[in-house]
Amino acid sequence: MGAHPPIEAYDELDSTNAEARRRAEAGAGGPVWITALRQTAGHGRRGRPWTTSTGNLAATLLLTTDKPAAEAAQLSFVAALAAADLAQTCLGPGAARLKWPNDVMIHGRKAVGILVESGRRPDGTLWLAVGIGINLAHAPTNVERPATAFADHMAGPPPSPADALEVLATRFEHWRALWQAEGFAPIARGWTEVAQGLGETCVARLPNQTHTGIAEGLDLDGALRLRLDDGAVMRITAGDVFFGEA
Repeated sequence: MGAHPPIEAYDELDSTNAEARRRAEAGAGGPVWITALRQTAGHGRRGRPWTTSTGNLAATLLLTTDKPAAEAAQLSFVAALAAADLAQTCLGPGAARLKWPNDVMIHGRKAVGILVESGRRPDGTLWLAVGIGINLAHAPTNVERPATAFADHMAGPPPSPADALEVLATRFEHWRALWQAEGFAPIARGWTEVAQGLGETCVARLPNQTHTGIAEGLDLDGALRLRLDDGAVMRITAGDVFFGEA
């Protein structure tokens, strides 16, 4: 058993994030991992559906923090690093790259979805639901961007969801402890080491505009620095980024 919060496993839930939210709004604070073999109403960022097929991992960590909301959101990078560590463990060094802010790419295709939700508790602290979905056995086909699963790159069977979560939760705790003790700097360093596209042309699609520039790296709050054609640096704090489309 790794050094991580306890895990509660279910056969089926509507959504592990929804279950974490219900518990948080009822006063629970964790920390606890909630996982389900099947989700009937899983979702990702901007309400996009996230399907959990049999053999894939759906898990949410419910926890509380006294950090400000903007800082607490950095846990999405912690989750990405933990998921990348799991991918490297299963598929070998170099298999996983991180696309800003927290997409885990396996040989150029998305294999992991991360969604962090939060709310204010009566004592002023925040509850956080860090949801992580990983395509272990199957990848969806009806998605905006090409997806893949661990099984597509393994000679043998992929890890079971339970075994994968053991590794994921342990690596999450490793990175979370660093973040708690030292702030975002070690997370930014770890992210940069496995980042996709730094130094390359990047298209940033924001809610009301699109910008093209060179992706230079992270600011110490997690924003992506984009060097525009006129030399100015734009900080991207929300939106989608794409490489190889300029």
